[in-house]
Amino acid sequence: MSSRTPAGPRRSPLPSWLPIDPYILALLATVGVAALLPASGTAATVANHASTAAVALLFFLYGVRLSTREAMDGLRHWRLHVTVLVCTFLLFPVLGLAARGLVPTVLTPDLYNGFLFLCLVPSTIQSSIAFTSIARGNVPAAICAGSFSSLAGIVLTPLLAALLLGHGAGGFSADSMLKIVLQLLAPFLAGQFLRRWIGGFVARHKKVLGQVDRGSILLVVYTAFSEGMTRGVWHLVTPARLGLLLAAEAVLLAVMLALTWYGARRLGFGRADRIAIQFAGSKKSLGAGLPMASILFGPQASLAVLPLMLFHQMQLMVCAVIARRRARDPEPTEPTEATGATEAPGETEVTGVTVATGVSVAAGGSDVVTAPAEPIAADRPTGAASAA
Repeated sequence: MSSRTPAGPRRSPLPSWLPIDPYILALLATVGVAALLPASGTAATVANHASTAAVALLFFLYGVRLSTREAMDGLRHWRLHVTVLVCTFLLFPVLGLAARGLVPTVLTPDLYNGFLFLCLVPSTIQSSIAFTSIARGNVPAAICAGSFSSLAGIVLTPLLAALLLGHGAGGFSADSMLKIVLQLLAPFLAGQFLRRWIGGFVARHKKVLGQVDRGSILLVVYTAFSEGMTRGVWHLVTPARLGLLLAAEAVLLAVMLALTWYGARRLGFGRADRIAIQFAGSKKSLGAGLPMASILFGPQASLAVLPLMLFHQMQLMVCAVIARRRARDPEPTEPTEATGATEAPGETEVTGVTVATGVSVAAGGSDVVTAPAEPIAADRPTGAASAA
């Protein structure tokens, strides 16, 4: 088993135990700009059209990057992937529905809709891979689990939102379903179809296109928050409400981290697999959730995405600490089930830290993770595959 420690890693000015995702800072700055200079009139119309095009481009690039073949190869480890899907699309929604009892004492109805929506969003790919690698878990399983979740989320998240949120997310109206098909599903399928011809180009220019991804999401956030400002919805959110929302999300994350870890142990999974299940099954994708919310919630999207933005940063901070502690565990002796993925050695660069993972992770999207500043050499797993 080989490991590799990079020389001279870039040091973060922040404490290693308190990782702050720079992209979250960019999102907060965008919210500030929307609060001070909201788009209105003709500018709002232009911003809405640009946001619609940005969402379509975003899901087109998702389709190009995501390797369906590698995800299907991972069916050999079906128990792990089913476990992650159950956590993402069953346990999370059940906990979200249980939080209905917090209304109106803890959460306002609008904040609760956003809280429930974050429970319906698919898991991440990139940050799940990075944390699984740092903790010396089953990286190929994390890749396949994230891919399965993203594929399923294209269909399940809008359907669950329409079913559980009702009119708060547009219900099953023909207009909302048409928007989902045209802005999410059609571009994604087009990207999957064209992957064989332009997949190499996208992979070679992943850094530039990653900035396109993030810029598209920033535009979606600016448009949503601008509309919220012009409609006066932000006077409903007080600092006390935000504090209570953070507390509710902290409980949600703690419960899911415990369920994924101890539940996977009860199901008989080994240590490496439990790590992949915990990080893939307890996370939510900001990159997939924000564009979906802009379509499903319309004018109320600004409040709907707030819980997801806060949860995203919280999960990165908490999981970074957990990954560091898992990395200090004694060397595991139990074997890890094969996932069917093929080996493609590479490195994952995580905000100043290059972690030897044995996988090649395509950059892009907003599910970026700021890992501990000190170098951590992760063991190279067997049978890794490139992430889409």
